[in-house]
Amino acid sequence: MARLEIQGGRRLLGRVKAAGAKNSVIKLMAASILFDDTVVISNVPRLRDVETMVALLTHLGSSVEWQGSDQLAIDAGALTSTCAPYDLVRTMRASFNVLGPLLARYGSAEVSLPGGCAIGTRPVDQHLMGLGALGAHIEIKAGYVSATAPKGLTGADLAFDFPSVGATEHVLMASVLARGTTRLERCACEPEIVDLAHFLNAAGAKIQGAGTPCIEVEGVTQLIPLPYKVMSDRIEAATYLMAGLATGGRVTVEHISKEHLASVVDLMRVTGAELEYGADSITVSAEGRTLTAQSFETAPFPGFPTDLQAQMMVVNSLARGASEIGETIFENRFMHVQELARMGADIRLAKNNSKASVVGVGKLMGAPVMATDLRASACLVIAGLAAEGTTVIDRIYHLDRGYERLEEKLTSLGALVKRV
Repeated sequence: MARLEIQGGRRLLGRVKAAGAKNSVIKLMAASILFDDTVVISNVPRLRDVETMVALLTHLGSSVEWQGSDQLAIDAGALTSTCAPYDLVRTMRASFNVLGPLLARYGSAEVSLPGGCAIGTRPVDQHLMGLGALGAHIEIKAGYVSATAPKGLTGADLAFDFPSVGATEHVLMASVLARGTTRLERCACEPEIVDLAHFLNAAGAKIQGAGTPCIEVEGVTQLIPLPYKVMSDRIEAATYLMAGLATGGRVTVEHISKEHLASVVDLMRVTGAELEYGADSITVSAEGRTLTAQSFETAPFPGFPTDLQAQMMVVNSLARGASEIGETIFENRFMHVQELARMGADIRLAKNNSKASVVGVGKLMGAPVMATDLRASACLVIAGLAAEGTTVIDRIYHLDRGYERLEEKLTSLGALVKRV
């Protein structure tokens, strides 16, 4: 099994380009099921999660072809199956979102309950509630969701219990081909939802309000695809910025929007970093600066992303002072704490695992550690880059789910990192 070996203690300096957004492209690929004709998506990152979705779409009968290094052509015009099996869905939670498009276009679907990172239960009740409101008859049996709508889906008014990103995207996709008007309230507002809406609207969908808590969809009978470039990955971009911050370096990430990371760059600034903004770039510098730990808690967009909580915890572990980090999205997203402690971090968890108290220690020491999920893996990479000595990270297949050409990009910034 591959491991990542990092020789730490080197300041990161230079520029990297953000790849296409994993959390957006996966949903665009699922939405390809809504089309009769070939969908062409560019700026697609070569990630394990993308390959998993390619395998799932191929299993359903789609023709999926890579065109060059970052463009996918997907023809789901004549699927041969509407069953998404456990062996594929269990490895990536987002693949569950093929249920709505299959139901909208074919009137029935059978999809395994999802898997993915072990960061909490993450139930799909909001997904199923939304599809049920559109007229789907849903049963759960033997680990599969079986849904039927033989007369098609019908627009409805519904409010989510909380702003779930996956449920918002899922019901949005299903409602595009539903009869009549769908009004969704208490929606998530993440930029990836806006990207999905832009993709569908470019093809003839009638979606208003994406990026706000209230979305309205007027159903259409057909979508006509146009080539579409997926947005850049704000989580990957911020991970490299935090790596620059933790190592006392200066890093510029290109092809990224400040608006997508406002809460993140604001926190880095008050920590003591110098921030500069280009037309489509962000530069963070900690050269010659003493960082001061800052308390924060995760929240739905535009709040601080849960997907960056672990990475920022490393920064706080190296900074001066004490801080508290609250996790409000997932109930089991502090599994990296034990591994950071092996490297010398001083972190204490509340009894209910909803809050971590961090005391800055000034430096970390390299150690053998184990990744538990995608973002915890990135956290350990940043810790290894900043630590003295050698860090070996096991179970790095998690990293391959969400970070394209990680070693190459880090090496270009001056890191000593290799896969062994």
